[in-house]
Amino acid sequence: MAKELLKKSKVNSKELEVLLKARERGEVEFLLIDVREPFEYKRGHIAGVDELYPTSLFHEWADEFMQKFSNMDIILTCRTANRSGTLQRHLKSMGYKGNLIDHSGGIVMWHGDIKRGD
Repeated sequence: MAKELLKKSKVNSKELEVLLKARERGEVEFLLIDVREPFEYKRGHIAGVDELYPTSLFHEWADEFMQKFSNMDIILTCRTANRSGTLQRHLKSMGYKGNLIDHSGGIVMWHGDIKRGD
């Protein structure tokens, strides 16, 4: 089931939880990237986030992101899925080759573990 979820363009919080557990078991590989701002991230982020790439700095990190992650499956998350959805479209239009998945509903719809701080 988890491998099928990585083929979608959007996943909800329950599906993301399934994916995070499957990743812990080594069944799937993906990155979970938070695209909120650092102050939001420090207040609380989904346990299991791999990287923070703030939307406000998109033009500073976009090229490096495209090279660094090129063909990987990536789930983008933010507060409500507005920013993550926008960045999903931008990165795809830039030619991103892997699957970019939007975490539908964002952290406000997340009921799993939250980490505070860096």
